[in-house]
Amino acid sequence: MKRRKLKIKELNRLSVQAYQEATKIPLVVILDNVRSQHNIGSVFRTSDAFRVAEILLCGITATPPNVEIHKTALGAEVAVRWRYFEETKDALQALKEDGYTIFSIEQAENSISLETISLDKEKKYAVIFGHEVHGVQQAIVDASDCCIEIPQYGTKHSLNVSVTAGIVIWDFFKKLM
Repeated sequence: MKRRKLKIKELNRLSVQAYQEATKIPLVVILDNVRSQHNIGSVFRTSDAFRVAEILLCGITATPPNVEIHKTALGAEVAVRWRYFEETKDALQALKEDGYTIFSIEQAENSISLETISLDKEKKYAVIFGHEVHGVQQAIVDASDCCIEIPQYGTKHSLNVSVTAGIVIWDFFKKLM
């Protein structure tokens, strides 16, 4: 059976305005000192695909407008709502005051496996992704409600931060949509 690839016009994607007005999943993504602008752009694009409510960019994490972010975001940085916080702890404080449950995505003692976590569609969640080498800051892990870990079965101990974000955001989307 032949399968013709669809043209962009055939995908019926939302306009930026329609996207901004569309219902989002109750999930905020926090980037804690993510240094690669390509990773940041990738997280924007994934967040757009799965209707994340907002991205909080913290510390050394670059912000739009930015040519390097745009290379991977491909315009998602215009559609997805975002805010910048100089300190990640201030972002967490604002979310806690607004009733969010906050998860660090980190390998830690007593972490919960992503495959076993259950979510309540009536609650709001935030997930924190950290620096490419150092991960989520220990003080931020300590301030989180819990840690989520992606099970891994190979020789390496970690995944690229944008890959990790894609896995986690997709899993939250399936459970919250």
